[in-house]
Amino acid sequence: MFAVRLNSKIFLVLSVGFIAGVLGLAGTAQAELKVDVTRGTVKPLPIAVTKFIGNGPQEIQLGRRISHVIRADLARSGLFDPIDEKAFIEVERSLETVPRFQNWRILNAQAMVQGRVAVLSDGRMKVQFRLWDVFAQQQMVGQVYTTVTSNWRRIAHIVSDAIYKRVTGEEGYFDTRIVYIAETGSQIRRIKRLAIMDQDGENHHFLTDGSSLVLTPRFSPSRQEITYMSYHGNVPRVYIFNIDTGRQEVLGDFPGMTFAPRFSPDGDSVIMSMAESGNTEIYTMDLRTRKVRQLTRHSAIDTSPYFSPGGKRVVFNSDRSGTQQLYIMNANGSGVKRISFGKGRYATPVWSPRGDLIAFTKFTGGRFYIGVMGVNGKGERLLTEGFLVEAPTWAPNGRVLMFFRESPRGTGGEKDSKLFSIDLTGQNEREIVTPMDASDPAWSPLIP
Repeated sequence: MFAVRLNSKIFLVLSVGFIAGVLGLAGTAQAELKVDVTRGTVKPLPIAVTKFIGNGPQEIQLGRRISHVIRADLARSGLFDPIDEKAFIEVERSLETVPRFQNWRILNAQAMVQGRVAVLSDGRMKVQFRLWDVFAQQQMVGQVYTTVTSNWRRIAHIVSDAIYKRVTGEEGYFDTRIVYIAETGSQIRRIKRLAIMDQDGENHHFLTDGSSLVLTPRFSPSRQEITYMSYHGNVPRVYIFNIDTGRQEVLGDFPGMTFAPRFSPDGDSVIMSMAESGNTEIYTMDLRTRKVRQLTRHSAIDTSPYFSPGGKRVVFNSDRSGTQQLYIMNANGSGVKRISFGKGRYATPVWSPRGDLIAFTKFTGGRFYIGVMGVNGKGERLLTEGFLVEAPTWAPNGRVLMFFRESPRGTGGEKDSKLFSIDLTGQNEREIVTPMDASDPAWSPLIP
């Protein structure tokens, strides 16, 4: 195994290389336009995203690319319905003048986005945008960002997040990344590599070369780090990978098999399962002291642990009741309580960043499902199903899940494995296109 070191300069720029501020062209008005994302079914909001204007060829090209990404982000959320720009009556207009709102009302646009790109003398670019409530004829938000031109795609995601938050009242999730397992080869000689990309599938990179099997990658909530399991030298161990430096290290050399590692909410410890002498229990390790603490002590298989957002509780799955079910316990291992009581088997629980729901994989009636339930086990809802659907992971705003779906290909035993996202309504399911088969996605927090 080896680590492909990502361009550290680019990632440094992505972390701290832009300056954001309120655009001082007009006071931000408090408009009534709002999408209620708490309803079961949401009618997408018609929105017009105009091409960001610029003076020279480079600025015009950057403007078109940025507006294209914004439209794609908003459409993919299922909450917005970007209007075809071919229908626009008014295509280019200065940001210093108020739009002709009647031209947008004719198209039934309830919101309108306009922007401008300028390349500065030092080679950086300045991106400005304004979001308008068309019917109230008021500006909802206006901002300006300055960064290097190679950051144009990230700026587009940041603008999308600002629009999403202003209209829905919820945090956006577009300025994030996905780490997953990229798969190639036949089913009996499968090569699995650690890969990373933006949440829309762009900026794809491989982090390992496929010489060792890798599984279950997970992001740190506080650092640019990933924890995962690898069979390096045919010995299963838990590793930590630093995205910025490409450095990786073994988390611990345990006597048994370790798997399903996940970070604590503060990023200072890792919770995982360890199998030894035929028994699987849950442990935590302090990343600073490397001190290991055993949480469960039961003859059953206890695995797939996941911390609550506050770090005070842990959800996991266990067969201690005879079938695989979901349980919650305190972070010190006390107070174990079963929460799943539906038909079938439950696995891979993940606590929502909002703290209100737990997503899971369920197997019943010969089919797999991705579902959610309250932390008390009530209100179970199944969002999607398939031959095999597994490994749900939450967007940082707790409104969207990503998972992988495996489907048979032909009659020779081969299978396709693809990534999909779905929102909590279960109505907006979309494939996340990857260069090859993909599994075990993990969603990052918002990029700092």
